[in-house]
Amino acid sequence: MNIIVLSRDTKLYSTKRLVEAGVKRGHNVRVLDHLKCNLVIERKNPKIIYNGEEITDIQAVIPRIGASVTFYGTAVVRQFEMMHVFTAVESQALVRSRDKLRSMQILSRAGLGLPKTVFTNYSKDVGLIVDEVGAHLW
Repeated sequence: MNIIVLSRDTKLYSTKRLVEAGVKRGHNVRVLDHLKCNLVIERKNPKIIYNGEEITDIQAVIPRIGASVTFYGTAVVRQFEMMHVFTAVESQALVRSRDKLRSMQILSRAGLGLPKTVFTNYSKDVGLIVDEVGAHLW
């Protein structure tokens, strides 16, 4: 199986371990810096170009996307998804996991027990918000 690990640094311990584990199991594993991937968007023909080479014949992608580059990193993962490549973490899951409020909304909807949380964008309501949570300001 041909596997791509999307990582900014091949020397990172987690990246090295993923490569070692894949190779040990007989897979061809390659690390690509997702910020250096060029996305070609064309009707019914999505492509990724890396160092002038079109990336083809990939069966799986393991994203290791840092929080500071979530936007472009998820775009690269989404491009692989458009190419019908299995991803260990889907692009939408990456986006949701980086948004704490969205994550809590999804978990709450699924019925997971969470501590009562209140979110506001209006600082003058802090007293009301604290009362809603059931805490006291003293």
